[in-house]
Amino acid sequence: RSSDLMEIVGGAENYRDYALEAHKLVDKVISDAFRCFESLQNEEVEEKSRKTVSIPTISWPLSGEFSRSAGENAIDEFLRTWEKGENWKYCIDFLGQEEEKYRYRVTWSIPTRRKPIPRATASVYFTIYVHKVPGKPVSVYYVFETNRLVHRPGQSRFKEKWLRDVIDCKVDTLETLDF
Repeated sequence: RSSDLMEIVGGAENYRDYALEAHKLVDKVISDAFRCFESLQNEEVEEKSRKTVSIPTISWPLSGEFSRSAGENAIDEFLRTWEKGENWKYCIDFLGQEEEKYRYRVTWSIPTRRKPIPRATASVYFTIYVHKVPGKPVSVYYVFETNRLVHRPGQSRFKEKWLRDVIDCKVDTLETLDF
C-alpha cells in the first residue's frame, strides 16, 4: 500500500521524490530498450542485404551427358568456388552408383611440411541424382561429415569453419583416447 511505502521512505515529500526518480528510471530503460531494438532491426536489415549477394555455383552437367568422370569434374569445379585458405587440399573419391544416384566423397585436410599426413580429415559427401529425362540438369546434394544439414549448390554459402569443426572434433577425440 502507498501509505506503508510513504511511512518507509519518510513522508509524502520523499515519496514523491522517489516516485519521480522511479518514473525517470523506467522512462530511461524503455528509451534504451527502443534504441537497442532499432539498432538490432538495422543490423538485421544490413545482414539481409549482405545475404542477397549471390552464392557461387557452377553449371552442372545435363542428364543425357552425365558420366562418372563428368560428375567428378563438376564437383572439382564447384569446390574451386568455395572461399577457403590455400592450405586446404582435397581428393575426390567415387563411392558408387545406385540406379540414378552417383555418390562421391571429398576428403579435406591441411597437410604441412612437418606433418604431410594429417592427424584428422574432414569429408563432404556428394550425391548426384541423374534424371531419367535427358537434357535436364542433374540434382546435387551434399552433407558435411557429422552434420545432418543437406546443402544444395547455389543455396548455401560454404564456410571454412564447417571443415575446421569436423577436424577439431576428431583431434579432440583422439587426444582423449589412450592407446
